[in-house]
Amino acid sequence: MRITIDATSALLRSAGIKGYTYHWLRHLRRQAGASEEIRAFPLVGDWDVLDHEHSAWPRAATLGRLALLHSVNVFGSMILDRALNGAQVFHASNLVRRSPGRARLTATVHDVTSWIMPDVHTEATARADRSFAERILKRADALIAVSENTRQDAIRVLGVCPERIHTIYSGVPDEYFDATPRPREKPYILYVGTVEPRKNLDTLLNAWGALNPDVRHDFDLIIAGPEGWHSSATMARIRKESVYLGYVPETELPGLIAGATLFVYPSLYEGFGFPVVQAMAANVPVLCANTSCLPEIAGGAAALADPRSVSEIAAQLNRLLECPEERTRLAQLGRVQAEKYKWDRCATESLEFFREVAGQ
Repeated sequence: MRITIDATSALLRSAGIKGYTYHWLRHLRRQAGASEEIRAFPLVGDWDVLDHEHSAWPRAATLGRLALLHSVNVFGSMILDRALNGAQVFHASNLVRRSPGRARLTATVHDVTSWIMPDVHTEATARADRSFAERILKRADALIAVSENTRQDAIRVLGVCPERIHTIYSGVPDEYFDATPRPREKPYILYVGTVEPRKNLDTLLNAWGALNPDVRHDFDLIIAGPEGWHSSATMARIRKESVYLGYVPETELPGLIAGATLFVYPSLYEGFGFPVVQAMAANVPVLCANTSCLPEIAGGAAALADPRSVSEIAAQLNRLLECPEERTRLAQLGRVQAEKYKWDRCATESLEFFREVAGQ
């Protein structure tokens, strides 16, 4: 059986989906049976380094692959069928606008925020998501959801037939389970992620400012992640009211996360919530929002707060920073919970999914 995974995110600046595709593809290839071949579109062979800010290939190779993607989107299924070269299953991303004529079609639903919270997306992103839903999701033979919350949202919001969509949790790299804390001069509370409206960082900064001054004196608030859209006002506050590290390379993240006293993630909506799982794997207590998939993913192993309530976030921060025993308890629970989210397990369940789709 030949399975082709759309890995066009490798060619672009991308965060969560790029990391998902990178780790998923590598583990699928490791676990594929002797009669199974895992390919990647467009002409993506070995993908050695995960860099969220740049393409995995030099400029000329990147442009050539993007030209192939453009040809598929403009000229249609015939070009895609030639590129797939006999694959039984094609797993599309939201950059593909055409479905194959021969292969079975599948895709991953990462979230449905463009419909639930359109105000936290650009119009271009919302338009692309709607096109993906019409051209791919509604035509797919089967779909993967990265959490049960995302699955239920897809059923409710997009009208996906429940029998066509299956929950397969994403994973966390092994490096986080073995991470050595990266030393800093002062203890710190950490957020990792893109700076954009959905991540709700202004509310976090308001809560941080509402803390007891003695608490703020004893800890740094560190924000790590690239600037996203509509972030200029928030970035001005971040640079003034916290320690801003900018984009942190993937190889440095485990140590940074492992060294945190507390990991905080007040996002308004997540499909899976990679940073939360990474922090739990690194044995760090987590405070996250009580919305979307985050309570499901945390599984009782994190402190929760209403992400729109400054007072509730501040109260949880005060409680956790003043109680080392509670932080230790949450860290231990989180480590156990994170064991459920391994890429090996995700790949095993995904291969079973593809075999069923292909009728094998």
